[in-house]
Amino acid sequence: MGKSLVLFGLMCLGVFSIMGQEKNSDITLDLEGFIKHDVFYDTRQVVSAREGHFLLWPRRQEEDSEGRDINAQSSFNMLSLQSRLSGRVSGPDLLGAQTSGRLEGDFFAQANDNIHLFRLRHAFIRLDWEDTHLTMGQYWNPLFVTSCFPATVSFNTGVPIQPFARNPQIRLRQEIGRFDVILAALSQRDYVSHAQGKASSRFLRQSGLPDMHLQLHYAASQWKAGAGLAYKAIVPRLQTGVGLATDARVSGWSFLAFTSLQLDAFTIKLEAFSGQNVSDVLQISGYAVEQMNPTTDQRSYLPRRNFSLWADIHTNGKPFQAGLFAGYTRNLGTPSPVIDNPQLIYGFGNQIASLYRIAPRILYHANPLRFALEVEYTSAAFGQEFDRHAVPVNLHRTTNMRILFATYYFFNR
Repeated sequence: MGKSLVLFGLMCLGVFSIMGQEKNSDITLDLEGFIKHDVFYDTRQVVSAREGHFLLWPRRQEEDSEGRDINAQSSFNMLSLQSRLSGRVSGPDLLGAQTSGRLEGDFFAQANDNIHLFRLRHAFIRLDWEDTHLTMGQYWNPLFVTSCFPATVSFNTGVPIQPFARNPQIRLRQEIGRFDVILAALSQRDYVSHAQGKASSRFLRQSGLPDMHLQLHYAASQWKAGAGLAYKAIVPRLQTGVGLATDARVSGWSFLAFTSLQLDAFTIKLEAFSGQNVSDVLQISGYAVEQMNPTTDQRSYLPRRNFSLWADIHTNGKPFQAGLFAGYTRNLGTPSPVIDNPQLIYGFGNQIASLYRIAPRILYHANPLRFALEVEYTSAAFGQEFDRHAVPVNLHRTTNMRILFATYYFFNR
């Protein structure tokens, strides 16, 4: 609690200090943000973050001694922890580039244990030349395309179908006519890889390589499209179970394609994604042990793959706006057989073979207020046994319906 208050205080102190300098310097500051209150009801227990706020999927069936599903109980909650404060700073030119920065936080915290404490979302510096743009700091993972993402009311923004993460990074964007070429090198902090039954940034750090991205975007007046690829390697262990050094890696490629069309009456967005070992962007993915030496405990690994597809459409009119998100994701398993042992399968959402979600919504804008209602139907197919490619089998399907009502109050300086 003390650390959070100190961080929040320092941020406010920096903001006021910059504001005081505005008349005597080339630095300007714009403050913006919103207060958001969420009220939500689930028809069953769910896997989520922050006391149900960040919904992932319904909990699988767990029967008691009398055959009743323990997780069939409904749930209700109200939270305001998504409320946000953002400061945008513009400064003098440097090396022929316009300088700027952004510092943004909310009260989502880093874990359930410190819920409501202030946390860092974005903190980056930008240098903008005429056609070249350099970003250094924490910002959205490039797999979360800011020009094409689901406009859901839910904070999950389509997770685990839509990739989702913010990362410390260095990103270069080069404009070439209507095209943008994006190169980025990332580390991990709040969104990290899963390995050895844990989630930590050290697995990427131990590889000695950043998470690397390349994307190509095209933008016309009403139409946007793009594609990209990424490469990441992690080292799950530095020592085997018998004390021997090991540097075995899990390597994986990711591929992304998206398009959006904005007309006067409505906007439609589409995205397809396929990734290997992408648990760090909240995808149903990970890796499994391919081979293991029983004497030395040396291991080789294979990435577990997934495929996701989603569409989002909404009207553009005001004060009312209607929208619909629909998406599907599937566990494709490893490219070749692995050891037949569930204890040697690691990652995120291991027991899910597939998942789909349908979420209609309606919004009412009354500046500075916004009221939003969304019904989110999520269905997941679970299995506790696996085939030789680490894909769950003998499936049973579990569904949840969330009713979410959100109220926003936007402000800016």
